[in-house]
Amino acid sequence: MNDPNGLIQWQGRYHMFYQHNPAGPLWGTIHWGHAVSDDLVHWNDLPIALSPTPGGPDKDGCWSGCAVDDDGIPTLIYTGVFPERPCVATSRDNLLTWEKYAGNPVIAGPPEGLDVLGFRDHCVWREGDTWYQLVGSGIRGVGGTALLYRSRDLVRWSYVHPLCVGDSEGARQMWECPDFFPLDDRYCLLVSGQPEFLHTYCFLGAYADHTFTPETQGLTDFGLYFYAAQTLLDDLGRRIVWGWIKEGRSGEAQQAAGWAGVMSLPRLLSLRSDGLLGMTPAPELEALRGRHHRFTNVHLTPTSSDVLGDVKGDCLEILIVAEFGPGGAGRFGLKVRCSPDGEEQTLIIYDREVGCLAVDRERSSLDPEVSRGVQEGPLELDDDECLRLRVFLDRSVIEIFANDRACLTDRIYPARADSLGLDLFSHGGSVMLNTVDIWEMGAIWPSSDRAKEER
Repeated sequence: MNDPNGLIQWQGRYHMFYQHNPAGPLWGTIHWGHAVSDDLVHWNDLPIALSPTPGGPDKDGCWSGCAVDDDGIPTLIYTGVFPERPCVATSRDNLLTWEKYAGNPVIAGPPEGLDVLGFRDHCVWREGDTWYQLVGSGIRGVGGTALLYRSRDLVRWSYVHPLCVGDSEGARQMWECPDFFPLDDRYCLLVSGQPEFLHTYCFLGAYADHTFTPETQGLTDFGLYFYAAQTLLDDLGRRIVWGWIKEGRSGEAQQAAGWAGVMSLPRLLSLRSDGLLGMTPAPELEALRGRHHRFTNVHLTPTSSDVLGDVKGDCLEILIVAEFGPGGAGRFGLKVRCSPDGEEQTLIIYDREVGCLAVDRERSSLDPEVSRGVQEGPLELDDDECLRLRVFLDRSVIEIFANDRACLTDRIYPARADSLGLDLFSHGGSVMLNTVDIWEMGAIWPSSDRAKEER
């Protein structure tokens, strides 16, 4: 599985469609998978929603897109390939089965006169009685862009202009998976950069006269694994985002495991008081909390060890609130998935002197074929600000949230079955841990479906 698609809340239930190859754990023959949840946490599989139609405009794959409510008719807008063209499908049985529009594709091709790099992935919304659609693209020699179209009926579209255009430098020559939405008094545009294929970028700014003017830009996640993010606005008025968490192991290892790709946890988006994007785990995730371990007022020094005793595991939520006094530790961190002899371990580090959050995977696995390295991003704390570190550990997946404004997602693949240990450390001084809370986490799938617990 890869990109989240067609996120929608329908009659109170959350529906997630996603890019999916039902034939094996590798990319190809792309369909739309489908799962549903009543609470954002526990999910059930539904039948595949979209499959390629032989001889049709989607004969080579049903690629990424979105879902909208067209006056009571659930409607999918997705990309048929090759060539890349927007297609439409509707459902009459509450999203279980889908009928493709006989006139697909609904846009014949990119605008004339533009030398584009890609024409795929769709974001659709309504303003009054008019629908608007973004198509991810790039203008050769200019930069990534999202092309804007308008329609009264979702099937007859006219080109307006680029919503906005990036630059041609770096790795964002083509914008995949655009998602555009209001966030408080600003607008947010999410795009995923090609040919880099690593990050989802966030632009915040103003929207007027059907043109978006970015004022700030940055990454939604500092890791290399959170990609193709898409959002939905739920019935509570919350903007929720998911991303595809990619693999960090070889294709051969994915084939041997029998699966590849996973969705991130649901994250709530907000506009912070400093004008930047805020991102926090959905509070519904607390329903997965099981056995609880708590430590308070821990004075951590460079000589401290085995601070957490025999607490261990590979499916955990960890919440740490730490204070740094004058002359305190320069670096503080958490070790996860540690073998008893330390041969395997992954470090989650806050570097106070540099002002950054990092994950060090250099010793995360004895398997020479998996990805390693250090991933990091900026996290400056005010002088009187505590570090609030929330870590979700789910076997090979690590999702880190820090102070409601920094996220870092990573993949690790310990080779040893006993790499389950936890520990804390400080370098260059001491740090006061006000609280350390650790919960053993339950599964999101029915207990009878053991394969899906092997995340």
